[in-house]
Amino acid sequence: MNKSIFIGLMVPFLGTTLGSACVFLMKNKMSRQVERSLTGFASGVMVAASIWSLLVPAMDQTLDMGRLAFVPAFFGFWAGILFLLFLDTVIPHLHMNTDKAEGPRSKLARMTMMVLAVTLHNIPEGMAVGVVYAAFKSGNVSISAGAALALSLGIAIQNFPEGAIISMPLAAEGRSKKKAFIYGVLSGAVEPLFGFLTILAVGFIVPAMPYLLSFAAGAMLYVVVEELIPEMSEGEHSNIGVVMFAVGFSLMMALDVALG
Repeated sequence: MNKSIFIGLMVPFLGTTLGSACVFLMKNKMSRQVERSLTGFASGVMVAASIWSLLVPAMDQTLDMGRLAFVPAFFGFWAGILFLLFLDTVIPHLHMNTDKAEGPRSKLARMTMMVLAVTLHNIPEGMAVGVVYAAFKSGNVSISAGAALALSLGIAIQNFPEGAIISMPLAAEGRSKKKAFIYGVLSGAVEPLFGFLTILAVGFIVPAMPYLLSFAAGAMLYVVVEELIPEMSEGEHSNIGVVMFAVGFSLMMALDVALG
């Protein structure tokens, strides 16, 4: 693995780590409006990344199929949706601002299930970065180093608020700031891991690249629609979440075009 790919895989993890470190600066519990803003921003980044960095390149690779160029992206997208639906069903986890856990019954601690919820939706982000860098490394796909870096930076930017969203509420609930920071960091550790595993897998199945790109897109959009958008919209005065969604979306769109 060359240096640029290693850096690309680690940049999103750095975003989570820096966001988790916000817990050491915390004086009070994170306000609901701030949390809603950060969630909306993360949602916008993930939607834009799914479209411009994953689905569009997936269909560009199958243009020789004519009117059926959408088929690999279609099936890859649905595979990603169903994969996250499966994980969502079999892994016990607890979303923010709720007391009802999802998945099978478990005796896991509340804090552990909250971290599992964030870890669950970090998996497709790691896969997305991994498959884009694998595509760049293969040389058989029209994805430049700049486009791969744009996705890595975009995921890192939206990981910053995610790290804060997991660590700060844990500290506000009475956990030590050090422990809250560690849990926040651990929630993001799956990203470079799954990114690396994806690169290894793609090395054996390069012809499946359109399916893998769209698979990552489907998995990411499942997370956005199932978890992030409901969290940013619940309660009164949810306009700030929508505005920050637009900010995240336009920023990721600009990064992909400027660097790609």
